[in-house]
Amino acid sequence: MDTSKINELELKLSSFKPQERMNALTELLNLAKFNTEEQQNVNMHFHSFNSYNAENWSPLRIAWEAKKKGLYAAGIIDFDVLSGLEEYFIACEILGIRCSVGIETRAFLHEYADKEIDSPGEPGVSYIAGTGFYQLPGVNTPQALTLESYNKKAEARNIALLERINHHVPKIAITYNEVLALTPSGNATERHIISAYIQKASNVFSEKNALISYWAELLKKGLEQTEELIQSGYKLEDVVRSVFAKKGGFGYVQPSSDTFPPVEEFFNFVKSCGAIPMESWLDGTSEGEKDGHALLELSKSKGAAALNLIPDRNWNISDSKVKAIKTMNLKNIIESAIKLDMPIHIGTEMNKKGLPFVDDLNGADLNPYKEIFIDGARIIVGHTLLGKFADFTYLSEKAESEFGNLKKRNSFFASVGALPAVDLKIANTLRNAGLDKSYGIIHDAAKQGNWQM
Repeated sequence: MDTSKINELELKLSSFKPQERMNALTELLNLAKFNTEEQQNVNMHFHSFNSYNAENWSPLRIAWEAKKKGLYAAGIIDFDVLSGLEEYFIACEILGIRCSVGIETRAFLHEYADKEIDSPGEPGVSYIAGTGFYQLPGVNTPQALTLESYNKKAEARNIALLERINHHVPKIAITYNEVLALTPSGNATERHIISAYIQKASNVFSEKNALISYWAELLKKGLEQTEELIQSGYKLEDVVRSVFAKKGGFGYVQPSSDTFPPVEEFFNFVKSCGAIPMESWLDGTSEGEKDGHALLELSKSKGAAALNLIPDRNWNISDSKVKAIKTMNLKNIIESAIKLDMPIHIGTEMNKKGLPFVDDLNGADLNPYKEIFIDGARIIVGHTLLGKFADFTYLSEKAESEFGNLKKRNSFFASVGALPAVDLKIANTLRNAGLDKSYGIIHDAAKQGNWQM
């Protein structure tokens, strides 16, 4: 096995040129053999480079790494776009991976307008998501136009932020085109903006001491501390982001109810696409999250059908007292989701350096929830599979008619998601069978626990 060649091709998996990415995957399949056994571990929440991935990974690279590591299931979620959907599904069929695709955004929850929820310092602002998208919205459909409007609003917020920051840092002022150059799909995020400023500073102050002096003065840090920040890379990004764009920073503007779409509008959009709206939860310490059950009940009344968690935030904590509080909060929110029959969707995001590739579900803190998390992944994978090949989705009238009881519905979709991953052979068989026959094939396979083809 040519290790150097494999490393070279893996880098090409994240080229901004789609054909170069696909060619690299084809070459890799001819060079590399997968010997990893399937693990009982899932990450349904990878951000790709279509929003922001700390390693700049494309959907193809994420699928490749998920296969290498033997993940039971893997999903991508990007902010405000579904740009990676088609590529990711192609890769997962080629590689044989249980998969899902989602979208994340910020919205405004009017009932909590005076309470901080999961966006620090921003009352009423809520991170929410949708998962189980199995196709792109049709051209000029209401769903496509809604998605386009979210993209435009995000771009307008980004440009306004850029203008405010540029006023304070004229020596490293940037244009929006410099930010867009860092993303392949024209969907820039706040993290791209910060990366662009850091890159510009390195270009303007090419001499090491000049760069250290510039950041030290701007960030109000000592020279030695600043040098350490620069050497670490991701720590510098965090500090610059705080000073430039977060609450108290010179580019920050407090959002209002008009800044983001209402929660129910986004949930309706997700459901109209045949996908599953999700409430997201941080750590239970904010005023809005203290009563997690009440928040879930309200979200469910507005259309949320699953819960999105980032477990690493709730146990991987050095302060034992803080950890004790957050692990208890995690236990409570999981119990609430179970009572409400809401599948739980977990992942690590990977939109910041230092985040793990996957949660350790065998570790002491998360092992009690391992089967719950895997079952949540199975439900979402089952929904995705049935949506793609049989037009039978978790929240559809067909599913409600056949499985009106949520426990029975969850059990059925989980049994579909537990099937061996769909590869190209199975996918082509299902496509050729047509929607109605495919449903029968999948239904029978779920009963048998294996594909009968």
